[in-house]
Amino acid sequence: MSAIISGLPAAVSYGFIWAIVALGIFITYKILDFADLTVDGSLATGGAVCAMIIFNGGPFWIGLMAGLLAGLLCGLVTGLLHTFLGIPPILAGILTQLILWSVNFKILGGSYIFFSTWSHPVFASIGDPLNAMWKMAIVVVLLVLALYVFFGTQLGASIRATGNNQKMARAQGINTKFNIVLALMISNGIVALGGAFLAQFVGRAATDLGVGAIVTGLCSIVIGLAIAKRISPNFLVRMTGVVLGAVIYNIIFYSIAAIRVNNKKIFDDDFLKMLAAIVVVLFLGVPYLYNKYKTKFSRNRKNKKLAKEGE
Repeated sequence: MSAIISGLPAAVSYGFIWAIVALGIFITYKILDFADLTVDGSLATGGAVCAMIIFNGGPFWIGLMAGLLAGLLCGLVTGLLHTFLGIPPILAGILTQLILWSVNFKILGGSYIFFSTWSHPVFASIGDPLNAMWKMAIVVVLLVLALYVFFGTQLGASIRATGNNQKMARAQGINTKFNIVLALMISNGIVALGGAFLAQFVGRAATDLGVGAIVTGLCSIVIGLAIAKRISPNFLVRMTGVVLGAVIYNIIFYSIAAIRVNNKKIFDDDFLKMLAAIVVVLFLGVPYLYNKYKTKFSRNRKNKKLAKEGE
């Protein structure tokens, strides 16, 4: 229990970083209705670009901006593959992800790179989790407010209209291809920014940094929207829910991973990705089964009641 409590600030900090990634995924999956798998690659690209700049003596804020720009370019590639070459969304994302695997390897000069967060100034470090926690909280709040303002503009509303019904949006004179490309750029830019923050936080970047990002992001969205649904359908509430979902998911995940019995972890580190998938399955599957059998039970009870009334 002491290990869980002591690691709580780091878990919450991780949660805020992954909240940035989840917000990026939220744009494509829930606003644009586009199944984008680019994020597993763009997150690693953002982290790789940022890490190399810091490793070579550059300031951390340039690393963050460069990571954001790299993510925008990643989204642009996926958008062009889909809108101008007619490649289906999932395949377009996979192709970009494959391209980024090689690009990330070249950026890093290998599979990974480490740098000291003590000798290289960074925005937030795992070495000081309490400081990192409030810094990342401020970043997330500012990002949520910025997205709320943007999607309230005419351009943002047209992107939302494109996601709701492309045919109707085109009938209203909206350039849906431009909106799709722009939304993918914004989404992957935010995801890559999250990757840049993650690389700074752990002092490491690798080609596999983004593996499983889509799973973590989707789980955060599912948890967050389940919370927001009980409060309000308001767009700001939904995004806030996604942030809370990311924090809750990471607290659950790292609490389970930290559980020890006789000073031994009950989960080997090699099974952490599997654990993440199991958590997602539970959050997705349990509500589905509950609603399914609840409906079936209600229908059976109604049929029995009608049968008794018929007698």
